[in-house]
Amino acid sequence: MPDRRSLLGLVLAAALALSGPCPATAQAAPAERIPVVASFSILGDFVRQVGGDRVQAVSLVGPNGDAHVFQPSPADARTLAGARLVVVNGLGLEGWIDRLVRASGSRAPVVTASAGVKPLESREGGEAPHADPHAWQDVANAKAYVAAIRDGLSAADPAGKAVYDERAAAYLAQLDALDAEVRAAIARIPADRRRIVTTHDAFGYFGRAYGVAFIAPQGVSTEAEASARDVARIIRQIRAEKVPAVFLENVSDPRLMQRITRETGAKVGGKLYSDALSEQGGPAGTYIEMIRNNIRELSAALSS
Repeated sequence: MPDRRSLLGLVLAAALALSGPCPATAQAAPAERIPVVASFSILGDFVRQVGGDRVQAVSLVGPNGDAHVFQPSPADARTLAGARLVVVNGLGLEGWIDRLVRASGSRAPVVTASAGVKPLESREGGEAPHADPHAWQDVANAKAYVAAIRDGLSAADPAGKAVYDERAAAYLAQLDALDAEVRAAIARIPADRRRIVTTHDAFGYFGRAYGVAFIAPQGVSTEAEASARDVARIIRQIRAEKVPAVFLENVSDPRLMQRITRETGAKVGGKLYSDALSEQGGPAGTYIEMIRNNIRELSAALSS
């Protein structure tokens, strides 16, 4: 005769059989999460927002890292070799990525997140025009990134398509709200004060979308060094136009901006996040937190 614990087990098993599969597990994560490699931290956050528990997202260039000057290691090649999907920005941001993919032997499909974006043209120091890679600074472009990542995940993991569609839709709604939040904040800044200096030219898309003029002594890439002539020109422009504030970025050397503030008296704003997120728990641990941080800093410096 079965003992009391055996009877209890039989009752529980019968109850589970009658109730059918639990709805909460109908879209459960696979036994092993899908390995996805993103080129840098902002893309890594997009992958996590869309993929949720179905993916294991790794960023080659981590928090506060600079994808412009990143030097891949053999460990990065090994990480890439194990990926089921690779997500890159494109537009010339990761000049090292093609070589790294070849060196790794990876056969994973590569999603270019910026594929649906109309790039801005940039011309630095008289060079031929080239694409500005910082398209994520316009929230509308971030939505295009998310759609590309959703489609790439669905192709790499068809069983998860419903999850990716649902999570992407929810995140896109958050980005719509964020875009409205940015526009409302900028509208509260007097039009004649919407001019700032930043360390390098990473905010062209933000400026075009939201009506803020960004002046940078360096070009699109942090690899470019500002010449003495460039610095003198910026100092003259700040004085002539009465630019109210200068901002440092989390991926740039602060010494240049410190010199400019000394010579112009412009107000030093807080730190802006341009090419990378902060560490988790920091002021810009996710893309949405990054945009909100930047808006807070801009508003504080320009509104008074």
